[in-house]
Amino acid sequence: MSATPLHVVKVGGAVVENPAELEAFLDGFAALDGAKILVHGGGRTATEVAGRLGVPTRMVAGRRVTDPGMLRVVTMVYAGLVNKTVIASLGKRGVRALGLCGADLDCIRGQRRPPVDMPGEGMVDFGCVGDVTSVQADAFAGILADGAVPVVAPLIHDGEGNLLNTNADTIASKVAAGLAAAGYAVTLTFCFEKPGVLSDPSDDSSVIPVIDPAGFERLLAEGTVSGGMVPKLTGAFSSLKAGVAEVVITSASALRGGTRIIP
Repeated sequence: MSATPLHVVKVGGAVVENPAELEAFLDGFAALDGAKILVHGGGRTATEVAGRLGVPTRMVAGRRVTDPGMLRVVTMVYAGLVNKTVIASLGKRGVRALGLCGADLDCIRGQRRPPVDMPGEGMVDFGCVGDVTSVQADAFAGILADGAVPVVAPLIHDGEGNLLNTNADTIASKVAAGLAAAGYAVTLTFCFEKPGVLSDPSDDSSVIPVIDPAGFERLLAEGTVSGGMVPKLTGAFSSLKAGVAEVVITSASALRGGTRIIP
């Protein structure tokens, strides 16, 4: 018996927070055949809401320090405002979607990240930030079997009653790997505002069609890939090692083409 095909799609906050881009993305996502899971970000909205509430935002090397006040903000924004906006938009397209974070159905557990030695910063405690330790594939499989689409906000829990803020790219990679281990034929797609991984960040036509591990190391050394692209590619390669069938990094408006990541 052949494995059931499954799309795991991660869409970045820059797309989710732009109404026109979100509409274009959801048109493409709704049109995908078969089983699918959507993971989303929303960091810019969290920063905006935090500012309105007087909660200071601290970023270190692009990562959000999440103290208890910021945790309340990201929970409201990610699992509330952003998640339900996406759910409602999918609903008008006839997609039965269910909003989740890692605490729902105990679907994604993790542990609090210990302080990290950051270049130029010293030891940094990122606060209520977690690293994924397990994915309950059965929880997702049950939703998919009912014909619904899980829409996952980037929060997990530690099993002790504590929520943890987590990188959405990492969640998508871990969910994809967990479902692959459960027998699904998983295609993992990272969608953002560019058409793929670019050799020249200022030229959208400079898409690199294929990247393998050696190519990734070369691009890192050259400085061609940096910032948020690094966790995307790191997660992509770890997913392939864990049994994910295919990984693509592409435009949120197309869901086709882009950069294929190969083992």
